[in-house]
Formats: sequence, C-alpha cells, structure tokens
Amino acid sequence: MSHRRAALAIGAVGVLAAAGVAAVTLPAAAATSGCSVTYSNLSAWQSSPTSGGFNTSLAITNLGDPISHWTLTFTMPSGQTRSGGWNAGFAGTTSVTATDSGWNGSIGTGATNTTVGLQGEWTRSASGSTPPSPFPQPTNFVLNGVACTGTPTSPSPSSSSPGPNKPPTVSLTSPTANQAYTAPATVNFAATAADTDGSVARVDFLSGSTVVGSDTTAPYTFAWSGVAAGTYSLSARAVDNAGATATTTPVSIKVNGSGTGSAAPALHVSGNKLLTAAGTPYRLLGVNRSSGEFACIQGNGMWDGPADQASIDAMKTWNVHVVRIPLNEECWLGTADVPSTGTSGAAYQQAVKDYVNLLVASGITPIVEMHWNYGQYSGAGAGCSDVKATCQKPMPDAQYAPTFWTQVATAFKGNNAVMFDLFNEPYPDAANNWTDAAAAWTCLRDGGTCTGIGYQVAGMQSLVNAVRATGATNVIMTAGLTWTNDLTQWLTYKPSDPTGNLMASWHTYNFNACVTTACWDTQIGTVAAQVPVVASEIGQNTCAHDYIDQVMTWADAHNVGYLAWTWNPWGVCGSVGNVLITDWNGTPTSTFGEGFKAHLLTQNP
Repeated sequence: MSHRRAALAIGAVGVLAAAGVAAVTLPAAAATSGCSVTYSNLSAWQSSPTSGGFNTSLAITNLGDPISHWTLTFTMPSGQTRSGGWNAGFAGTTSVTATDSGWNGSIGTGATNTTVGLQGEWTRSASGSTPPSPFPQPTNFVLNGVACTGTPTSPSPSSSSPGPNKPPTVSLTSPTANQAYTAPATVNFAATAADTDGSVARVDFLSGSTVVGSDTTAPYTFAWSGVAAGTYSLSARAVDNAGATATTTPVSIKVNGSGTGSAAPALHVSGNKLLTAAGTPYRLLGVNRSSGEFACIQGNGMWDGPADQASIDAMKTWNVHVVRIPLNEECWLGTADVPSTGTSGAAYQQAVKDYVNLLVASGITPIVEMHWNYGQYSGAGAGCSDVKATCQKPMPDAQYAPTFWTQVATAFKGNNAVMFDLFNEPYPDAANNWTDAAAAWTCLRDGGTCTGIGYQVAGMQSLVNAVRATGATNVIMTAGLTWTNDLTQWLTYKPSDPTGNLMASWHTYNFNACVTTACWDTQIGTVAAQVPVVASEIGQNTCAHDYIDQVMTWADAHNVGYLAWTWNPWGVCGSVGNVLITDWNGTPTSTFGEGFKAHLLTQNP
C-alpha cells in the first residue's frame, strides 16, 4: 500500500539517497541595514485587446549583513499576476514569495543577485494597441523580513557609452508560431540582433525559462536536437556587452509523438461512464509511475529514471493507456524545504509539464496526483513525523494544497486529456482512532480542524473549488477513507462539482480490509453504478498476481478501471510495495509483472 512508501523511497530506493534524506537548512541572516530590488521589464506582449504577458528580472542588492539564504516577498501591481519564474522557488500569484534555489542563496554586503526572473500576465479594462507603458512595478519588496527601501549604487557608464546603456533589439526568425515537428525533433533556432550603443555579446534561445542553447556570433543560430513530444513556448534573448537584455515574444510550437496513433482523448463524465469527446466509453487501464513524489524532496533531482519517448513506448508494448504521476506539493511550489540538490519550483513544474505533454502526444492519458504534502503528523498510520512533504500524510494541508491545485489546474486547463487526482490516500479515520466515521468523512469533504491531525486540513470540496475557479473542466478523481480502500459513504460525502466531471478513486491491495468480491459488490459496485470508478492503485505483497487477477476480473465485469503499482525497476516486492518491471525497457518482473502484463494485453480502454 502506498502509504508505506516512505520506507520504500528511503530504503529500496535508498541507493539514490544513501547519505540520508534530511537536508539541513541554514538560518538566513537578516539584511539588517536594508536592501533594494531593481525590477526591470525585459519584454511584454499583447495576446488580446485587454491582456498579455511580460518577463522581468529582479536584481536583489543586499545593503546589510551577508546572507546565506533569502526569501523575498512583494505584491504584484493591480492588473498583474505572476504565472512563472526562474532561478527561485515561487509561490503566489498576486502576493508573491520567492525563495533562493540554494546555489544563488548567498549575497554578500553590497552584492547584487542578478539571476532571478519572473513571468507574468497583465490585464486592463480598456483596449489598447500596446502593452502598458511605463510598466507598473511592485513597491513593497521585503527581504528576509526587512523592507527594501534602500537605493543601490548605479553602475558607472561605459567609456564607450556617454549616456545610459540602451538595451539591444532581437527578433526570432525561426521557428515560427504553431510550427509542427515529429519527435525526436530537431528545432532550428535563428534570430537577428543588434545594439545601437555597443555590441551584442550573445543570443540565448529559450524553451519557457530554460536556456537550451546560445550563439555569440551572427548569424545567431542553434539546433536543438532530440526534442521530445509536447508543446513548447520558445523565445530568443539578446544580451549586450553591458549586460542589458531584450527578449522576444514567445512562440508556441508542437512536437508530435513518433509512434503511430493519435493523441490521448479529451475526457468527460456522463452518468457512471467516462467518455471521449466523440461519446465513446473509455476505461482507465494502466500503471503508476512513481518518483515525482520523493526524488525532489530527498535531493535526488526529478525522476529516478527516463521520462522520454523510449520509456513511454515501452509502456505501450504492455497496452498501457493511462499513467498516474504522483507529485510532491512542496517541490511543485518550490518551498524552502526542498534541498538545493532537488528539483523545485519552475524547474519541477516544467519537468511535469514536459512528461504530461509527451504522454498525451503518445496517446496515453496522464493522471496528475498530489501524493506527499506539508504538515506534521505522528498519529496512527504515520509514515514519518516530519513536517515536510517526505511521506504520506492523512489529509492535504490548508496552507499549501489549494495553491498547489490552483497552479496545477492553471497549467493544464484547456487540455481535458489530463486528469486530476486530488489526494493519494486519505486516512483521517485512522487519525481519530476509528472512533467517529461520520467525523472522518466530514473531515475528508470539508477539512478544517480534524481530530488527531495537528495542522489545518484542506477538504476535497475546497480543492475541487480551487480547480474549478481557474476555469479548468478536467475530470477530477477524489478518494475514500482508510488509505482510499473504503468507499462506503463516498456518494453521501462526495464534494459538489459544478461541471459534473467527478469520479471516485479506490485503492486495493491484498492486505486491505475489503478484499473479497462480496465486499467489492457492496462497497465499490454501488458507487460504480452511479459514477465512474478507477482502482488507481492495485497490488499485492506476495510478488505473485493471484490477488490482482481477482481484482481485475471483478473490475472488468463492473466497468471499473485499474492501474498497477508501480512502473519502476526497483527490484523489490513485499510489504514496502511491488514493482512491475526489471528495467526501463519494460521487461516484466516474475511473476507480478508478467501476470499484470498478460491480462492488460487482453483489454481495451
């Protein structure tokens, strides 16, 4: 059962973290004499008569004592929201918090950190032909709790530039907007650039906020090879000899999957069925792909193996149509709890987006799921006593979970081939020692203060609300109690969803309470008669496949989908979990993987 996976991620996968998973966070010295922030607009563009986007840089100057780590807070001006950023962990869209990425945390007295940038969106009530000018800027920067009211010393002008340095100009000539490729693709960048009062030092070519290549001489070109399937936002950035920059308006390109077949279908709920846009019934059959929940928080990067086209093609040889992707709340948000050697914030988000887009382009439905979250719990069933997102907690936290789902929904809204699983395995009934089932179900739905849980809880209703407030209509999965094995009162306590795109998630392992067809008929079948149900984790701790065979036979007869745990070659089975493959080429384990693969090959979604 996946609530035991704290041991697996540290033990069976311990070769990834043999030196330990705890990260020591040094206290950040306050900038006792003040600070200043230079917020410079790099580029701005218009996407409608009343809205558009922009990129800015944030040069943070420390006017006080040296600091080893920093947190910067500020409020976006009216009409602006933050949508992304780079070289810092960001949280919030209007009230913004930026935390250093570890490698750029040290700022000496009088020194300036010039590595941080921010991407945002602007709106205005009246139409106009250009973005707002001058561009409004935040005014309430606070660094490590100290207001940034100081003024940095202006750099001396270059001897070759009698006046203020003018930024260069740049134009992206290739690729063009909406250009299509086939994976693995080679995208040929080309740009022109000039500088009226100096020279162009280089042109950087970017995918999102990531520099994929640079050129220092005209004509400015770069061949970006081996690009996986997905949708990419590309731009060019010119840097002049004095450090000034200019960035082009991003263009969107699409790289289609190399395999045959079409992209994964958009899905919606109708009664107790999941349907494609064409009205064809669609059953969720596939696997879980673990590591996005633990590698980052343990300081081990992003994935514990490839997340490329070849690894997806291996899944397709098993007839996998769905991949569930467990995520870490704090890594997505880029909190200070994520070690500097982990993947965090914008980089983590981009890695998730790239993998999701690659799955969709390859015809596989991705389920994005919040697995590990913030909040201290040491009661019954606890996997750890750590406040950080290092193990399975009994419920989502009110502090971060709504923001997590707001950002995830914003990232994937408009693409209804992507599904959302709000929380992995709730167990508020264990937290209250199974003394009050009604209170546990109420906690699951409504959150707040829940017996036995020491942090404020985000209920499923608040998370549904967070998703729908973004305008996303993606199908949402919500769980039951007892680590998602108990759906007895799911229908009574299900959250309200204005779109009707809500379905139930169930987990079943041979060591659970509900392990017989009679129990499944009464507890799961009654739910499946009214809404779609998927067993989003199935498995057994005996390394065999006799139990999951029973589960799949019953599920096939009741139009219930199932996803096996887990598509990772960890070489383990037993109480900490079981695995399907011995290598990333998709070689099945004996006998658990062999049994699941053989059955999956007989099924259609």
